[in-house]
Amino acid sequence: MLPLIDLLDEPHCFALLRERRWPDGVVCPHSGSVSIVKNGHVASQPARQQYRCDGCGHWFDNLTGTVLDGRRHEDIRSWVLCLYLMGLNLSNRQIAQELEISETAAQARCTILRETILAHQP
Repeated sequence: MLPLIDLLDEPHCFALLRERRWPDGVVCPHSGSVSIVKNGHVASQPARQQYRCDGCGHWFDNLTGTVLDGRRHEDIRSWVLCLYLMGLNLSNRQIAQELEISETAAQARCTILRETILAHQP
């Protein structure tokens, strides 16, 4: 059986996140400005685009201000897939099997995502 995570790659995950987050173009999460300049990539994740806002001068990237913010050194594919599997209402055991991690790790990851999602709701 081919694990779902093997079907994803990091560039595709970041492209998907950008498309979902900014369907009409990148917007500064700090000021709401659309005057944005691409400014390289995060060294540990080359597909993770960095930006600078011409309006307020803040730097940000694809994950700034999202439920995945702070996951700079972790495999973004497994977090995106975990969100997808949670949306399918799979159990922690099923998520653990798909991600090839322990049930304890799956439960911890799902808890982090749920709590962060709740904290980001208006």
